[in-house]
Amino acid sequence: MSRNLFLTGMVRAAWLSCVMIAPAGLAVAQTNDGTPAKGQIDEARAVAADDDIDNWLLHGRTYEEKRYSPLADINRENVDELGLAWSFKIDDDRGMEATPIVVDGVMYVTGPWSKVYALDATSGELLWKYDPDVDRQVAASACCDVVNRGVAVWKGRVYVGVIDGRLAALDAETGEVEWIVDTVIDASRNYTITGAPRIVKDKVLIGNGGAEYGVRGYVTAYDAESGEEAWRFFTVPGDPELPPENDAMAMARETWFGTDYAEYGGGGTVWDSMSYDPELDLLYIGVGNASVWSRKLRSEGEGDNLFVSSIVALKPDTGEYVWHYQTTPGDEWDFTATQQMTLADIEIDGELRKVIMQAPKNGFFYVIDRTDGTLISAENYVPVNWAEGIDIETGRPIFNEEIARYDDGELKLVTPSGFGGHNWHPMSFNPETGLMYIPAMIGAWYFQAIDESPMPAEKGTYNFGAIITMGLPPEEGSEVRPSAEDIPDLSKLEDREKMQEAWHGRLIAWDPVAQEARWSKDYTAMYNGGTLTTAGGLVFQGTGAGEFFAYDAEDGAVLYETPVNTGIVAAPVTYRVDGEQYIAVSVGWGGGYTLFSGPVAQQAEQQANAQVMVFKLGGTAEMPPAPSPLPEPSVLAQTEMSEEQLAHGAFNFLVHCAACHGVDAISGGVVPDLRYMSQDRYEVFDVILQGGLASSGMPDFSTKLSEEEQEELKQYIARRNEDLREELANNQ
Repeated sequence: MSRNLFLTGMVRAAWLSCVMIAPAGLAVAQTNDGTPAKGQIDEARAVAADDDIDNWLLHGRTYEEKRYSPLADINRENVDELGLAWSFKIDDDRGMEATPIVVDGVMYVTGPWSKVYALDATSGELLWKYDPDVDRQVAASACCDVVNRGVAVWKGRVYVGVIDGRLAALDAETGEVEWIVDTVIDASRNYTITGAPRIVKDKVLIGNGGAEYGVRGYVTAYDAESGEEAWRFFTVPGDPELPPENDAMAMARETWFGTDYAEYGGGGTVWDSMSYDPELDLLYIGVGNASVWSRKLRSEGEGDNLFVSSIVALKPDTGEYVWHYQTTPGDEWDFTATQQMTLADIEIDGELRKVIMQAPKNGFFYVIDRTDGTLISAENYVPVNWAEGIDIETGRPIFNEEIARYDDGELKLVTPSGFGGHNWHPMSFNPETGLMYIPAMIGAWYFQAIDESPMPAEKGTYNFGAIITMGLPPEEGSEVRPSAEDIPDLSKLEDREKMQEAWHGRLIAWDPVAQEARWSKDYTAMYNGGTLTTAGGLVFQGTGAGEFFAYDAEDGAVLYETPVNTGIVAAPVTYRVDGEQYIAVSVGWGGGYTLFSGPVAQQAEQQANAQVMVFKLGGTAEMPPAPSPLPEPSVLAQTEMSEEQLAHGAFNFLVHCAACHGVDAISGGVVPDLRYMSQDRYEVFDVILQGGLASSGMPDFSTKLSEEEQEELKQYIARRNEDLREELANNQ
């Protein structure tokens, strides 16, 4: 077995003087001195958000999550006159995934560690900041960086989900805590929150992450005023010895086999997308992958395992189940359906249909009737080999069992990879062009079953139930029969460069009626930002390689570009204050791909540099500088060790360190690349392993590794340092 295989079963207030513009008929709350109160969004204003063109009131701008703005002051003819209006430095240089919310001249945005910043939307002046004071060791229990995707604003409050599982309500004027609740149902499991809350009918909706660590998924509604729990909907069955919570769970239990799923948690976390149709009064939630990944281990190799990898429609008042559509029955490739769900009314075959559209990880673009969950059409938007297509009559994928299913113990190369053909990065839908703009990804993973994967006794370890590693994407439709010898050794520069070339990103302008691409753009980096589209005929997107683009929405012509000195993974928004339109984007390289997949993520050649950047026509602010380049690597002292001991050190690095510091100790530019460790830091590395940097998010491994194993790990890093210096010398 190649040494770089990821054994995933083991690894694991200042005031504004601006004029407030409100929708017709909406009374504007005021403070005692007669000035408009901050954060005043209620149900009427939220439902009418599409008419409130100056603001970005909700996560997707509207409940429909189109991420389309009717603003057209910035358009095809003048977008090349954009310049930076202002920037704001975020405290922590980790991944920036937040969608800013802009309400009446105030921007509310989150950064790493779930910190919230309220900024003057015209100048970037800090009005207040909220720090939830997270124990940094929670980083070991979060699969994909300590990121946060944003807040919700409602009736003078700002709501944020905290990485450790808390949900906080803050005063929109001051940032003071109004109330805070713990959303976690089992403190012994590794629950987290990275997604943005949604608010529907005075209820704050939030899901959790943690399927990779063995949790049971659910979404919870809390009263926006008091924080009291209104309802909770579980997405997978619980303890089979107990009665199901409701009819939906009784139905779901029929699709799971054995009893191991309860021990493994079941997964199905609702860690990102939700949307709402006020007319139908239906809430749609996107459900994630199962825990463990291997269906053989969790469900005796059988069953659809509802409601993993599904869109589920609920009644927002009660959480009652209405319908579901499962994109990947019996998922075991991390093909979540947590990706953005966009609502629109589209003419199909001469009939106006109420649809919900999604491009989930599995590589197929779905157009579904949102009234009842009936599949209208589905086609692959990226190369796919796990299925031959989607059967329109049944709505089920036509599985390519020999290529995709790995419960036979054979090595399988599957595309898309577990990162998906499209991940959390928001897409946008322009009703004028009729196109969806998808930030897509091209990649592949090897999968191989393991015989057993007991739940880890300790927190902070992955529990996938399979061996996975990155591979070269096969040709579309290729009948690939891989062997272990085919697996790239990412410690070798030659193999790494092949992977970096093969794994790449793609912006796709997708026609959901014809189910085909109208135009596309390929990027060097696979992990890129979400998209924004406007009535100005534009599509905005940032890239992992540190560029910010404006394209012609019709044909993809590049109309504007500028470097931003760090990778972008978040999606832009637009708003207008005092008659001037702005384009804002959270910038800062980070996220799960940049951590574990460092050898490939280096294709972006970026470091974390967390900022909020805001552009306007004629902007003249100076671009923040790029981070300092990495220094020349020190020469780390090696002690005499056998190859067997070094191999054991490599194994423990894979189990305990690679999830953050990258496969083969190659960082993706967010957390330190340990091959560049200074001699001073190297000399106290044993202290670091024993919790010396716990306050910075470095876990304490003193109870997980013996002193001998700690020394083996240290010497493995010294060996990788030697490999790096040799590689650099050969490339001079």
